[in-house]
Amino acid sequence: MADLIVSPQELRRRVAAWRREGQTLGFVPTMGALHEGHLSLVRQARTECKRVVVSVFVNPSQFGPGEDFSRYPRTLEEDRRLCDPLADVVFTPTVEAMYPSAQEVWVEPGPSARGLCGAFRPGHFRGVLTVVAKLFHMVDPDITYFGSKDYQQGVLVKQMVRQLGFPLEVRLCPTVREPDGLAMSSRNRYLSPAQRAQALCLIRGLRAAERLALGGGRPEVGALKAAVAAEVAKVPEAKVDYIEIVHPESLEPLTGAMRGEALAALAVRIGTTRLIDNLLLRTA
Repeated sequence: MADLIVSPQELRRRVAAWRREGQTLGFVPTMGALHEGHLSLVRQARTECKRVVVSVFVNPSQFGPGEDFSRYPRTLEEDRRLCDPLADVVFTPTVEAMYPSAQEVWVEPGPSARGLCGAFRPGHFRGVLTVVAKLFHMVDPDITYFGSKDYQQGVLVKQMVRQLGFPLEVRLCPTVREPDGLAMSSRNRYLSPAQRAQALCLIRGLRAAERLALGGGRPEVGALKAAVAAEVAKVPEAKVDYIEIVHPESLEPLTGAMRGEALAALAVRIGTTRLIDNLLLRTA
C-alpha cells in the first residue's frame, strides 16, 4: 500500500532521497474523497514519472462562510486504498502543518480569477493558489496534474507557475465523466437519486452549445449561452450561478460571433449542492 506521510519534513526527506537517485516525481494534489477522475490523474502521473505523490488535504482557506468545509467528505482510508499501487506516497498534512501561524502572505490571482467561480466565491482562488504553492514547495514535483472540470483553477495554477517561476510542468487533463455524462466530482455524493438525475442538465446544456457550434457558420455567443440555459431551465429545481462563454486561455467573456475555440462553462446549484462543468467548443 502507498506510504502514508503526515509530516512535511518526512516528505522532504523522502523526496530528497528520490532526487539523489535521479528519479522524476509526479504530483496530484487533492482534497480527498477520491473518484475515477482523481485516479485518472494518478495513472497519468504513474505513466510519466518514476515516483508519484498524492496529497489529501481539505484546505480551509478556499472555503467561504456558509460553504461545506465542515461536511466535505473525508475518506482517507478508502483514498489510500484507491491510490495503491499507483502512488508511492499519500501525503496528508495537518492544518497546523500547512498554516503554522496566521496567514499574512497570500498568492493573489490575477484578472482570470474575476469571472466564473471567482465572481461567486470571493477569496476562493487566493486560498487555492496559496495552498498549492505551499504544496509545491513541500513536494518539489517535476510534473503536477489537475483535472479540466476545475478549468479556471487549472488556468490560474498555470499562470502562477509561469509567473512565479516554479520549476515544474502543469498538466491539465480531460474531465472524467459518468456513463451518462455527469462530470465526476466528490460533491456528487451529496445528491439524492432525484437530484442526481436533475444534475444531468449541466452536460445537456453544454452539449447543446457544442451541437450549435458544430452546426456550421459562426454562431453568436448569445445563442450559445441561450442553448445552455434552455436545457438547464428544463429542471425547475436548478439554480444558475453563471453560464458563460469565455476565451479558453484568458477566460475573458466573449461577445459577437464565435471565432476559433471557446470555453462554455457553468455553475448550477441542485438543492444545496453547487456543481460546475465546462466544455471546449470548436466550430465545424
